[in-house]
Amino acid sequence: MNLTRRGLLTAGGLTVLLGGLAGCAADPGKRERPSNETGGDDDRAWLMPEEGAAAHAATWMSFGVSDDIWGAELAPAARAALVAVANAIAAFEPVKVLVPSGTRPEGLHAGVELFERDVDDLWMRDTGPVFVTAADGAKALGGVDLNFNGWGDKQEHAADAKVASEVCELADVERIRTELVLEGGALEVDGEGTAIITESCVLNDNRNPGWTKREVEEELGRLFGIEKVIWLPGIAGKDITDGHTDFYARFTEPGVIVAARDDDPESYDYAVTRKHLEILKTATDAQGRSLVTHVLPAPTKLRDDYLNDDFAAGYINFYVCNGGVIAPEFGDAEADGFARKTLEGLFPGREVVQVNIDPIAAGGGGIHCATQQQLKS
Repeated sequence: MNLTRRGLLTAGGLTVLLGGLAGCAADPGKRERPSNETGGDDDRAWLMPEEGAAAHAATWMSFGVSDDIWGAELAPAARAALVAVANAIAAFEPVKVLVPSGTRPEGLHAGVELFERDVDDLWMRDTGPVFVTAADGAKALGGVDLNFNGWGDKQEHAADAKVASEVCELADVERIRTELVLEGGALEVDGEGTAIITESCVLNDNRNPGWTKREVEEELGRLFGIEKVIWLPGIAGKDITDGHTDFYARFTEPGVIVAARDDDPESYDYAVTRKHLEILKTATDAQGRSLVTHVLPAPTKLRDDYLNDDFAAGYINFYVCNGGVIAPEFGDAEADGFARKTLEGLFPGREVVQVNIDPIAAGGGGIHCATQQQLKS
């Protein structure tokens, strides 16, 4: 049996470790911050723009789909789906991909740039650096290394733990260090001081034992320019990510979000998504604005080619690139069409391109999980 992003199993002799939440831990006092690399300014304040608000220099991906993790039957299909996603993005901006040594994915657009590196899996959103710009307006770019630990030591990650550092080097940006452990999929920002984050992921002993909410918020302020965090409860122990934000809520612009709603009463996300909607509909952002919330229901009719218990069927995990929005389609004509129409309304001036990502969804992830934007200087 294989360990997917949504499933919690034992794979390759690796035992699943489920930690408790750390949000009520005692304050351990001032933490020592590791020094940044490449001669950067350790005291510089940084800002993470909203995904579509700043021009991208490129999109980074990883094609590390191994048979050991994905299984011999699903792995080739997942690789083909990654090629489809990369090709869709390449129509709008440069795409750079980490690939295992000696591989050239079949059907990949000729303009996609490949870099041979050791990688464990495909989830660049979580393993790669989060690109930021200097908060003071200076022309400085950095990449925040969030200390990927296999979602709390649930999966082999010796190679993926180095991806953030390697991508910073390849992109020629300062590597920004922190003691905080989280993944890019847990972090959703509006670029104007607001973040949406799930407690189940970040305030979890399998990532940040002993950290308080206040400490996390202060460090997020330094790293990403966050002034206010809207905390969603999420849910721990039901999937390998412990409930990443990018499957629940996304900013489309400051003050406007699109949120998931699971209408299957048998799903653990049925109650979770409704609780999140209650919080979001009454929340205000860092500028004091009430959030305008649009809801994208999950599809109810799915193709059965790759359907399994871990299949991540939802439209929130889209990716915004230069001039485009790359979104999934699941073969549910009504739900797919509603998602497309909603995204077209929320992103005027951008082309919405829907891609069949069923094999990736069978591994519990989506398009956003597999991509990471590099800002243009």
